[in-house]
Amino acid sequence: MPDLGPHAVFIWAAYGVTLVAVAALVMAIVSDDRRQRRLIAELERQGVTRRSAKAPTAKQAPSAKPKPASAKTPRVRKPKA
Repeated sequence: MPDLGPHAVFIWAAYGVTLVAVAALVMAIVSDDRRQRRLIAELERQGVTRRSAKAPTAKQAPSAKPKPASAKTPRVRKPKA
């Protein structure tokens, strides 16, 4: 064990507080991840799809191949008024 001198109590307390804070952040992240996954699963059960999911459009038959990425037209932003 290293010799921390007269400030050992402060140093160990700082390590302890840091450890507790990091553990609390990890637990919060894991908890939020689980909650978000449950929410997404519930929405998908209700029929809501993700924007990233490539759903067939009215013009495109479900069995038609999607266009390659290079054939996409770029989005044009409207100028702000």
